[in-house]
Amino acid sequence: MAKSDSAASFDLDQSRQRVMINNRKGYLISKRIIDICGAIIGLVFLSWLFLIVAILIKLEDPKGPVIFKQIRIGKDGKEFYMYKFRSMVTDAEELLDSLLHFNEISGAMFKMKEDPRVTKIGKFIRKTSIDELPQLWNVLKGEMSLVGPRPPLPREVKQYSKYDMQRLLVIPGCTGLWQVSGRNELGFNEMVELDLKYIRERSLLYDVRIILKTIKIMIKPNSAY
Repeated sequence: MAKSDSAASFDLDQSRQRVMINNRKGYLISKRIIDICGAIIGLVFLSWLFLIVAILIKLEDPKGPVIFKQIRIGKDGKEFYMYKFRSMVTDAEELLDSLLHFNEISGAMFKMKEDPRVTKIGKFIRKTSIDELPQLWNVLKGEMSLVGPRPPLPREVKQYSKYDMQRLLVIPGCTGLWQVSGRNELGFNEMVELDLKYIRERSLLYDVRIILKTIKIMIKPNSAY
């Protein structure tokens, strides 16, 4: 896929006037070092879990792939492939249009608690956020960070206001303030405000606190579905 720099184009100068970003060089370098080390450690030490999940996915649905890749929008509107363990049936994208009227969350996102497209193993790995672990590869490639706003889908970005676009001013993350603050219990506007709060206040200590809260949620799941 040819990545498009203009897929989610917006007025960056105008957006930056609305939110102050911590772009201190020392922080960004330290954050990248932590991302690389964290991704490598995660990929190595969780390889056993990757294998188990892969086997379970194949046992339930042998025809579909283990890893699901999807175009997402990253920093400055750039497209990239985000990786996840497949938690839905193979034709999930084709079935989406027929389910849009069941959307349970406001704004430019789709969430459905009893989504019929989700497989049995999919429900478990989504609840525990295990389905997100392949994104450690995205982190290693520099397309994502361990902590940051979640990367949206292109169709979601098309519905963004200029204010919402400020989520795209930083590298997206595997986890973030939204995920540890209620996740699916919160609406789209609340997610945007939490992401902008993180963008304004982000620091190494803030990142570590979010990572620790994420680990806790993986052990004792919250409202994810």
